[in-house]
Amino acid sequence: MDDNLNENQHIQSEWLITIAEELQKARLDNEVIFARKPCIYKVPRYLRDADKKSYTPSVVSIGPYHYQNRHLHPMERHKWRAFYQTLNRHNHNFKLYLDAIKDLEAKARGSYEGEINLNSDDFVKMMVLDGCFILELFRGINDGFEELGYSKGDPVFSICGSLDSIRRDMIKLENQIPLFIIDELLALQNPDGQNTDALAKMAIPFFAPLIPTDEPMKKGGGFSSFDRQPLHCLQLFRENLVSKGLILPKRTKKLWKRRLTRNVVGKPTTQVTYCVSQLRESGVRFRKRQTDQFWDIKYKNSILEIPRILIHDGTKSIFRNLVAFEECHPECSNEITAYLVFMNNLIDSGEDVGFLHYKGIIEHWLGNDDDVADLFNGLCQEVVADLNNSYLSGLTDEINKCRDKRWNTWRADFRHKYFRNPWALISVIAAVVLLLITVLQAFYDIFSYYKPTS
Repeated sequence: MDDNLNENQHIQSEWLITIAEELQKARLDNEVIFARKPCIYKVPRYLRDADKKSYTPSVVSIGPYHYQNRHLHPMERHKWRAFYQTLNRHNHNFKLYLDAIKDLEAKARGSYEGEINLNSDDFVKMMVLDGCFILELFRGINDGFEELGYSKGDPVFSICGSLDSIRRDMIKLENQIPLFIIDELLALQNPDGQNTDALAKMAIPFFAPLIPTDEPMKKGGGFSSFDRQPLHCLQLFRENLVSKGLILPKRTKKLWKRRLTRNVVGKPTTQVTYCVSQLRESGVRFRKRQTDQFWDIKYKNSILEIPRILIHDGTKSIFRNLVAFEECHPECSNEITAYLVFMNNLIDSGEDVGFLHYKGIIEHWLGNDDDVADLFNGLCQEVVADLNNSYLSGLTDEINKCRDKRWNTWRADFRHKYFRNPWALISVIAAVVLLLITVLQAFYDIFSYYKPTS
Protein backbone atom coordinates (compact mmCIF):
# COMPACT_ATOMS: atom_id res chain seq x y z
CA MET A 1 0.00 0.00 0.00
CA ASP A 2 2.87 2.36 0.89
CA ASP A 3 4.50 1.53 -2.43
CA ASN A 4 1.33 2.54 -4.32
CA LEU A 5 1.12 5.78 -2.34
CA ASN A 6 4.74 6.63 -3.11
CA GLU A 7 4.22 5.85 -6.78
CA ASN A 8 1.18 8.12 -6.92
CA GLN A 9 3.06 10.92 -5.22
CA HIS A 10 5.93 10.48 -7.69
CA ILE A 11 3.54 10.69 -10.66
CA GLN A 12 1.88 13.75 -9.13
CA SER A 13 5.28 15.38 -8.63
CA GLU A 14 6.32 14.73 -12.25
CA TRP A 15 3.01 16.16 -13.46
CA LEU A 16 3.55 19.36 -11.46
CA ILE A 17 7.12 19.66 -12.77
CA THR A 18 5.87 19.28 -16.35
CA ILE A 19 3.32 22.08 -15.83
CA ALA A 20 6.01 24.30 -14.27
CA GLU A 21 8.30 23.67 -17.26
CA GLU A 22 5.55 24.51 -19.74
CA LEU A 23 4.80 27.74 -17.88
CA GLN A 24 8.51 28.61 -17.98
CA LYS A 25 8.52 28.03 -21.75
CA ALA A 26 5.43 30.22 -22.08
CA ARG A 27 7.18 33.02 -20.16
CA LEU A 28 10.20 32.82 -22.46
CA ASP A 29 7.94 32.73 -25.53
CA ASN A 30 6.20 35.89 -24.31
CA GLU A 31 9.55 37.64 -23.87
CA VAL A 32 10.62 36.67 -27.38
CA ILE A 33 7.30 37.83 -28.88
CA PHE A 34 7.45 41.17 -27.05
CA ALA A 35 11.06 41.66 -28.20
CA ARG A 36 10.23 40.90 -31.84
CA LYS A 37 8.82 43.47 -34.23
CA PRO A 38 7.83 41.32 -37.19
CA CYS A 39 6.96 42.97 -40.48
CA ILE A 40 7.62 40.07 -42.86
CA TYR A 41 4.97 37.40 -42.52
CA LYS A 42 4.01 34.02 -43.80
CA VAL A 43 0.78 34.33 -45.74
CA PRO A 44 -2.11 33.06 -43.59
CA ARG A 45 -3.35 29.67 -44.66
CA TYR A 46 -6.89 30.90 -45.35
CA LEU A 47 -5.45 33.25 -48.00
CA ARG A 48 -2.76 30.93 -49.36
CA ASP A 49 -5.17 28.04 -49.96
CA ALA A 50 -7.19 30.23 -52.35
CA ASP A 51 -4.21 30.82 -54.68
CA LYS A 52 -0.81 29.39 -53.71
CA LYS A 53 0.86 30.46 -56.95
CA SER A 54 0.30 34.18 -56.30
CA TYR A 55 2.29 34.06 -53.05
CA THR A 56 5.14 31.79 -54.16
CA PRO A 57 8.18 33.27 -55.96
CA SER A 58 8.70 31.91 -59.45
CA VAL A 59 12.37 32.71 -60.20
CA VAL A 60 14.16 34.22 -57.18
CA SER A 61 14.14 33.70 -53.42
CA ILE A 62 14.60 36.80 -51.25
CA GLY A 63 14.93 36.18 -47.52
CA PRO A 64 14.65 32.91 -45.58
CA TYR A 65 11.10 31.66 -46.21
CA HIS A 66 11.81 30.23 -49.68
CA TYR A 67 15.57 29.89 -49.29
CA GLN A 68 15.45 26.09 -49.56
CA ASN A 69 13.15 25.92 -52.60
CA ARG A 70 15.12 23.96 -55.19
CA HIS A 71 13.40 25.47 -58.22
CA LEU A 72 14.76 28.89 -57.17
CA HIS A 73 18.40 27.76 -56.79
CA PRO A 74 19.49 28.69 -60.36
CA MET A 75 19.22 32.39 -59.46
CA GLU A 76 21.75 32.01 -56.62
CA ARG A 77 24.72 32.11 -58.99
CA HIS A 78 23.47 35.47 -60.32
CA LYS A 79 23.37 36.80 -56.76
CA TRP A 80 27.04 35.85 -56.43
CA ARG A 81 27.72 37.67 -59.71
CA ALA A 82 26.04 40.79 -58.33
CA PHE A 83 28.09 40.57 -55.13
CA TYR A 84 31.31 40.16 -57.11
CA GLN A 85 30.49 43.15 -59.35
CA THR A 86 29.70 45.27 -56.27
CA LEU A 87 32.98 44.41 -54.54
CA ASN A 88 34.97 44.90 -57.73
CA ARG A 89 33.37 48.24 -58.55
CA HIS A 90 33.96 49.71 -55.08
CA ASN A 91 37.24 47.90 -54.42
CA HIS A 92 35.86 46.44 -51.17
CA ASN A 93 36.69 43.31 -49.22
CA PHE A 94 33.74 40.97 -48.71
CA LYS A 95 34.38 40.87 -44.94
CA LEU A 96 33.31 44.53 -44.72
CA TYR A 97 29.78 43.55 -45.77
CA LEU A 98 29.58 40.41 -43.66
CA ASP A 99 30.71 42.22 -40.51
CA ALA A 100 28.27 45.09 -41.04
CA ILE A 101 25.27 42.79 -41.49
CA LYS A 102 26.43 40.53 -38.64
CA ASP A 103 25.84 43.46 -36.29
CA LEU A 104 22.23 43.66 -37.54
CA GLU A 105 21.51 39.93 -37.43
CA ALA A 106 19.38 39.91 -34.28
CA LYS A 107 17.29 42.85 -35.48
CA ALA A 108 16.87 41.25 -38.90
CA ARG A 109 15.75 37.91 -37.42
CA GLY A 110 13.22 39.79 -35.31
CA SER A 111 11.67 41.19 -38.48
CA TYR A 112 10.37 37.76 -39.45
CA GLU A 113 7.34 35.99 -38.11
CA GLY A 114 8.44 32.84 -36.30
CA GLU A 115 11.83 31.23 -35.94
CA ILE A 116 14.29 31.16 -38.83
CA ASN A 117 16.04 27.78 -39.08
CA LEU A 118 19.36 29.04 -40.42
CA ASN A 119 22.60 29.27 -38.51
CA SER A 120 24.25 32.65 -38.07
CA ASP A 121 26.74 32.34 -40.94
CA ASP A 122 24.14 31.21 -43.47
CA PHE A 123 21.66 33.87 -42.38
CA VAL A 124 24.20 36.71 -42.68
CA LYS A 125 25.46 35.43 -46.03
CA MET A 126 21.88 35.28 -47.33
CA MET A 127 21.16 38.86 -46.21
CA VAL A 128 24.33 40.17 -47.90
CA LEU A 129 23.74 38.32 -51.17
CA ASP A 130 20.05 39.24 -51.39
CA GLY A 131 20.70 42.87 -50.42
CA CYS A 132 23.49 43.36 -52.99
CA PHE A 133 21.39 41.62 -55.65
CA ILE A 134 18.48 44.02 -55.02
CA LEU A 135 20.76 47.08 -55.07
CA GLU A 136 22.30 46.00 -58.39
CA LEU A 137 18.82 45.77 -59.91
CA PHE A 138 17.87 49.21 -58.57
CA ARG A 139 21.11 50.73 -59.86
CA GLY A 140 20.73 49.03 -63.23
CA ILE A 141 17.33 50.57 -63.86
CA ASN A 142 18.48 54.01 -62.74
CA ASP A 143 22.01 54.13 -64.22
CA GLY A 144 21.98 51.40 -66.88
CA PHE A 145 23.20 47.83 -66.46
CA GLU A 146 25.99 48.26 -68.99
CA GLU A 147 27.34 51.16 -66.91
CA LEU A 148 27.62 48.70 -64.02
CA GLY A 149 29.71 46.29 -66.06
CA TYR A 150 27.09 43.83 -67.34
CA SER A 151 26.74 42.75 -70.97
CA LYS A 152 23.89 44.00 -73.13
CA GLY A 153 22.32 40.56 -73.37
CA ASP A 154 22.77 39.52 -69.73
CA PRO A 155 20.09 36.95 -68.76
CA VAL A 156 19.31 38.80 -65.51
CA PHE A 157 20.99 42.20 -65.38
CA SER A 158 19.53 43.72 -68.53
CA ILE A 159 16.22 45.14 -69.70
CA CYS A 160 15.60 42.14 -71.95
CA GLY A 161 16.34 39.53 -69.26
CA SER A 162 14.02 37.93 -66.69
CA LEU A 163 13.46 41.30 -65.03
CA ASP A 164 9.65 41.26 -65.13
CA SER A 165 9.42 37.97 -63.23
CA ILE A 166 12.07 39.10 -60.70
CA ARG A 167 10.26 42.38 -60.16
CA ARG A 168 6.99 40.60 -59.36
CA ASP A 169 8.75 38.15 -57.03
CA MET A 170 10.29 41.06 -55.12
CA ILE A 171 6.90 42.36 -53.96
CA LYS A 172 5.60 39.06 -52.63
CA LEU A 173 4.98 39.16 -48.89
CA GLU A 174 7.02 36.06 -48.04
CA ASN A 175 9.88 37.13 -50.31
CA GLN A 176 11.34 40.11 -48.43
CA ILE A 177 14.35 41.25 -46.45
CA PRO A 178 14.24 44.24 -44.09
CA LEU A 179 14.89 47.53 -45.84
CA PHE A 180 17.38 48.56 -43.15
CA ILE A 181 19.65 45.74 -44.40
CA ILE A 182 19.64 47.20 -47.91
CA ASP A 183 20.10 50.69 -46.44
CA GLU A 184 23.20 49.51 -44.58
CA LEU A 185 24.68 47.97 -47.72
CA LEU A 186 23.95 51.16 -49.65
CA ALA A 187 25.70 53.18 -46.95
CA LEU A 188 28.80 50.98 -47.37
CA GLN A 189 28.78 51.58 -51.10
CA ASN A 190 28.05 55.33 -50.86
CA PRO A 191 29.53 56.48 -47.54
CA ASP A 192 29.41 60.18 -48.55
CA GLY A 193 26.17 60.29 -50.51
CA GLN A 194 23.65 58.69 -48.18
CA ASN A 195 20.35 60.30 -47.22
CA THR A 196 17.10 58.99 -45.81
CA ASP A 197 15.31 58.90 -49.18
CA ALA A 198 18.17 57.62 -51.34
CA LEU A 199 17.03 54.00 -51.35
CA ALA A 200 13.38 54.85 -52.03
CA LYS A 201 14.38 57.10 -54.94
CA MET A 202 16.27 54.17 -56.45
CA ALA A 203 13.52 51.61 -55.79
CA ILE A 204 10.46 53.47 -57.11
CA PRO A 205 11.60 53.62 -60.78
CA PHE A 206 12.39 49.90 -60.58
CA PHE A 207 8.86 49.02 -59.43
CA ALA A 208 7.11 51.63 -61.61
CA PRO A 209 6.08 49.12 -64.34
CA LEU A 210 3.95 47.30 -61.75
CA ILE A 211 1.81 50.37 -60.95
CA PRO A 212 -1.65 49.57 -62.39
CA THR A 213 -2.18 52.79 -64.36
CA ASP A 214 -0.83 54.47 -67.47
CA GLU A 215 -2.28 57.88 -66.73
CA PRO A 216 0.27 60.72 -66.99
CA MET A 217 1.61 61.79 -63.62
CA LYS A 218 0.22 65.03 -62.27
CA LYS A 219 2.40 68.09 -62.45
CA GLY A 220 4.53 68.14 -59.33
CA GLY A 221 3.99 64.39 -58.88
CA GLY A 222 6.64 61.75 -58.48
CA PHE A 223 8.63 60.83 -55.41
CA SER A 224 7.68 62.36 -52.10
CA SER A 225 9.13 61.45 -48.72
CA PHE A 226 7.22 58.88 -46.70
CA ASP A 227 5.91 59.67 -43.23
CA ARG A 228 7.92 56.77 -41.89
CA GLN A 229 10.65 54.51 -43.28
CA PRO A 230 9.11 51.59 -45.23
CA LEU A 231 9.89 48.19 -43.76
CA HIS A 232 10.59 46.27 -46.98
CA CYS A 233 10.09 46.45 -50.75
CA LEU A 234 6.44 45.40 -50.65
CA GLN A 235 5.54 48.14 -48.18
CA LEU A 236 7.61 50.68 -50.10
CA PHE A 237 5.66 49.79 -53.25
CA ARG A 238 2.36 50.04 -51.36
CA GLU A 239 3.20 53.38 -49.73
CA ASN A 240 4.10 54.80 -53.13
CA LEU A 241 0.67 53.73 -54.40
CA VAL A 242 -1.45 55.18 -51.61
CA SER A 243 0.54 58.08 -50.15
CA LYS A 244 -0.04 60.65 -52.91
CA GLY A 245 -2.60 62.87 -51.22
CA LEU A 246 -4.79 60.14 -49.76
CA ILE A 247 -6.17 60.99 -46.33
CA LEU A 248 -5.41 57.82 -44.41
CA PRO A 249 -7.21 56.67 -41.28
CA LYS A 250 -5.26 57.02 -38.05
CA ARG A 251 -2.52 54.40 -37.93
CA THR A 252 -2.54 54.16 -34.16
CA LYS A 253 -5.16 51.40 -34.09
CA LYS A 254 -3.85 48.24 -32.49
CA LEU A 255 -4.17 44.84 -34.11
CA TRP A 256 -6.58 43.50 -31.50
CA LYS A 257 -8.91 46.46 -31.96
CA ARG A 258 -9.02 46.01 -35.74
CA ARG A 259 -9.56 42.26 -35.48
CA LEU A 260 -12.41 42.61 -32.98
CA THR A 261 -14.37 45.07 -35.11
CA ARG A 262 -13.87 43.79 -38.63
CA ASN A 263 -16.33 41.74 -40.66
CA VAL A 264 -16.00 38.97 -43.18
CA VAL A 265 -16.31 40.40 -46.68
CA GLY A 266 -19.82 39.71 -47.90
CA LYS A 267 -21.52 40.32 -44.55
CA PRO A 268 -23.39 43.58 -43.83
CA THR A 269 -20.97 46.49 -43.70
CA THR A 270 -20.34 49.77 -45.47
CA GLN A 271 -20.04 48.42 -49.00
CA VAL A 272 -21.57 49.12 -52.38
CA THR A 273 -24.33 46.53 -52.61
CA TYR A 274 -25.16 46.99 -56.30
CA CYS A 275 -23.24 46.19 -59.46
CA VAL A 276 -22.63 48.43 -62.45
CA SER A 277 -25.73 47.25 -64.31
CA GLN A 278 -28.00 47.88 -61.30
CA LEU A 279 -26.52 51.31 -60.64
CA ARG A 280 -26.99 52.30 -64.26
CA GLU A 281 -30.66 51.33 -63.96
CA SER A 282 -30.87 53.72 -61.01
CA GLY A 283 -29.52 56.62 -63.00
CA VAL A 284 -25.92 56.49 -61.76
CA ARG A 285 -23.56 57.59 -64.54
CA PHE A 286 -19.97 56.39 -64.87
CA ARG A 287 -17.02 58.48 -65.93
CA LYS A 288 -13.27 57.95 -66.11
CA ARG A 289 -11.47 60.11 -63.57
CA GLN A 290 -8.31 61.75 -64.91
CA THR A 291 -5.68 60.93 -62.28
CA ASP A 292 -2.67 58.66 -61.89
CA GLN A 293 -4.03 57.52 -58.50
CA PHE A 294 -6.11 54.46 -59.41
CA TRP A 295 -7.80 54.27 -55.99
CA ASP A 296 -9.07 57.90 -56.03
CA ILE A 297 -12.78 57.25 -56.67
CA LYS A 298 -15.27 60.15 -56.45
CA TYR A 299 -19.07 60.35 -56.42
CA LYS A 300 -21.17 63.48 -56.81
CA ASN A 301 -24.55 64.32 -58.36
CA SER A 302 -25.16 60.69 -59.40
CA ILE A 303 -21.84 60.56 -61.29
CA LEU A 304 -19.35 57.90 -60.21
CA GLU A 305 -15.82 58.78 -61.32
CA ILE A 306 -13.35 55.88 -61.31
CA PRO A 307 -9.70 56.22 -62.41
CA ARG A 308 -8.37 54.01 -65.16
CA ILE A 309 -6.81 50.71 -64.09
CA LEU A 310 -4.69 48.28 -66.10
CA ILE A 311 -5.22 44.54 -65.66
CA HIS A 312 -2.62 42.01 -66.86
CA ASP A 313 -1.51 38.51 -65.96
CA GLY A 314 0.53 39.76 -62.98
CA THR A 315 -2.20 41.94 -61.47
CA LYS A 316 -3.70 39.16 -59.35
CA SER A 317 -0.40 38.39 -57.63
CA ILE A 318 0.35 42.07 -56.95
CA PHE A 319 -3.02 42.76 -55.35
CA ARG A 320 -3.12 39.50 -53.38
CA ASN A 321 0.21 40.26 -51.71
CA LEU A 322 -0.76 43.85 -50.94
CA VAL A 323 -3.97 42.63 -49.32
CA ALA A 324 -2.07 39.93 -47.39
CA PHE A 325 0.27 42.56 -45.94
CA GLU A 326 -2.69 44.74 -44.94
CA GLU A 327 -4.22 41.69 -43.28
CA CYS A 328 -1.10 40.70 -41.35
CA HIS A 329 0.55 43.96 -40.28
CA PRO A 330 -1.18 45.64 -37.31
CA GLU A 331 -0.01 49.16 -38.18
CA CYS A 332 -1.10 48.97 -41.81
CA SER A 333 -4.41 50.48 -42.88
CA ASN A 334 -6.60 48.83 -45.52
CA GLU A 335 -6.83 51.18 -48.53
CA ILE A 336 -5.98 48.52 -51.13
CA THR A 337 -8.42 46.04 -49.59
CA ALA A 338 -11.16 48.70 -49.50
CA TYR A 339 -10.59 49.54 -53.17
CA LEU A 340 -10.68 45.88 -54.24
CA VAL A 341 -13.82 45.12 -52.23
CA PHE A 342 -15.47 48.16 -53.84
CA MET A 343 -14.54 46.95 -57.34
CA ASN A 344 -15.52 43.38 -56.46
CA ASN A 345 -19.02 44.52 -55.51
CA LEU A 346 -19.25 46.81 -58.53
CA ILE A 347 -18.35 44.04 -60.99
CA ASP A 348 -20.73 41.10 -61.13
CA SER A 349 -20.26 39.90 -64.70
CA GLY A 350 -18.36 40.33 -67.93
CA GLU A 351 -21.09 42.75 -69.00
CA ASP A 352 -20.10 45.10 -66.14
CA VAL A 353 -16.45 44.85 -67.17
CA GLY A 354 -17.35 45.52 -70.81
CA PHE A 355 -19.19 48.71 -69.88
CA LEU A 356 -16.31 49.96 -67.70
CA HIS A 357 -13.94 49.18 -70.58
CA TYR A 358 -16.20 51.17 -72.93
CA LYS A 359 -15.96 54.08 -70.50
CA GLY A 360 -12.14 53.85 -70.47
CA ILE A 361 -12.02 52.78 -66.80
CA ILE A 362 -10.70 49.23 -67.27
CA GLU A 363 -8.06 48.16 -69.77
CA HIS A 364 -7.02 44.52 -69.71
CA TRP A 365 -4.91 41.91 -71.46
CA LEU A 366 -6.73 38.83 -70.19
CA GLY A 367 -8.72 36.39 -72.32
CA ASN A 368 -12.09 38.14 -72.10
CA ASP A 369 -14.25 40.35 -69.88
CA ASP A 370 -15.49 37.35 -67.88
CA ASP A 371 -11.89 36.59 -66.86
CA VAL A 372 -11.56 40.12 -65.46
CA ALA A 373 -14.82 39.72 -63.53
CA ASP A 374 -13.56 36.41 -62.11
CA LEU A 375 -10.28 38.08 -61.12
CA PHE A 376 -11.95 40.84 -59.11
CA ASN A 377 -14.51 38.45 -57.61
CA GLY A 378 -11.75 36.08 -56.51
CA LEU A 379 -9.34 38.61 -55.02
CA CYS A 380 -11.41 39.17 -51.92
CA GLN A 381 -12.43 35.59 -51.19
CA GLU A 382 -11.73 34.76 -47.53
CA VAL A 383 -10.46 38.28 -46.90
CA VAL A 384 -11.39 39.71 -43.52
CA ALA A 385 -11.66 43.48 -43.34
CA ASP A 386 -13.23 46.27 -41.31
CA LEU A 387 -14.37 48.66 -44.04
CA ASN A 388 -16.73 50.75 -41.92
CA ASN A 389 -14.09 53.44 -41.52
CA SER A 390 -12.31 53.06 -44.85
CA TYR A 391 -11.66 55.99 -47.15
CA LEU A 392 -14.57 54.82 -49.36
CA SER A 393 -17.18 54.33 -46.62
CA GLY A 394 -18.87 57.75 -47.03
CA LEU A 395 -18.94 57.40 -50.80
CA THR A 396 -20.50 53.94 -50.69
CA ASP A 397 -23.25 55.19 -48.34
CA GLU A 398 -24.19 57.88 -50.85
CA ILE A 399 -24.28 55.42 -53.77
CA ASN A 400 -26.46 52.95 -51.88
CA LYS A 401 -28.90 55.70 -50.85
CA CYS A 402 -29.19 56.80 -54.48
CA ARG A 403 -29.97 53.26 -55.64
CA ASP A 404 -32.46 52.68 -52.83
CA LYS A 405 -34.63 55.63 -53.89
CA ARG A 406 -37.39 54.19 -56.10
CA TRP A 407 -37.87 57.49 -57.92
CA ASN A 408 -34.33 57.28 -59.24
CA THR A 409 -35.01 53.80 -60.62
CA TRP A 410 -38.27 54.84 -62.28
CA ARG A 411 -36.72 57.98 -63.75
CA ALA A 412 -33.71 56.06 -65.10
CA ASP A 413 -35.98 53.35 -66.56
CA PHE A 414 -38.13 55.97 -68.27
CA ARG A 415 -35.07 57.73 -69.68
CA HIS A 416 -33.61 54.40 -70.85
CA LYS A 417 -36.81 53.39 -72.67
CA TYR A 418 -37.88 56.66 -74.24
CA PHE A 419 -34.94 59.02 -74.53
CA ARG A 420 -32.33 56.85 -76.25
CA ASN A 421 -34.36 56.24 -79.43
CA PRO A 422 -35.32 59.45 -81.30
CA TRP A 423 -38.49 57.83 -82.69
CA ALA A 424 -39.55 56.78 -79.21
CA LEU A 425 -38.92 60.34 -78.02
CA ILE A 426 -41.02 61.78 -80.86
CA SER A 427 -43.79 59.33 -79.99
CA VAL A 428 -43.70 60.40 -76.32
CA ILE A 429 -43.84 64.09 -77.27
CA ALA A 430 -46.70 63.47 -79.71
CA ALA A 431 -48.59 61.51 -77.04
CA VAL A 432 -48.10 64.31 -74.50
CA VAL A 433 -49.28 66.95 -77.02
CA LEU A 434 -52.31 64.83 -77.91
CA LEU A 435 -53.10 64.37 -74.22
CA LEU A 436 -52.89 68.12 -73.63
CA ILE A 437 -55.18 68.82 -76.62
CA THR A 438 -57.67 66.25 -75.34
CA VAL A 439 -57.67 67.78 -71.85
CA LEU A 440 -58.11 71.30 -73.25
CA GLN A 441 -60.91 70.11 -75.52
CA ALA A 442 -62.68 68.46 -72.60
CA PHE A 443 -62.26 71.57 -70.48
CA TYR A 444 -63.64 73.77 -73.27
CA ASP A 445 -66.69 71.51 -73.73
CA ILE A 446 -67.46 71.51 -69.99
CA PHE A 447 -66.91 75.24 -69.73
CA SER A 448 -69.21 75.86 -72.72
CA TYR A 449 -71.96 73.70 -71.18
CA TYR A 450 -72.05 75.65 -67.92
CA LYS A 451 -71.35 79.06 -69.47
CA PRO A 452 -73.30 79.13 -72.76
CA THR A 453 -72.65 82.09 -75.05
CA SER A 454 -75.43 84.70 -74.94
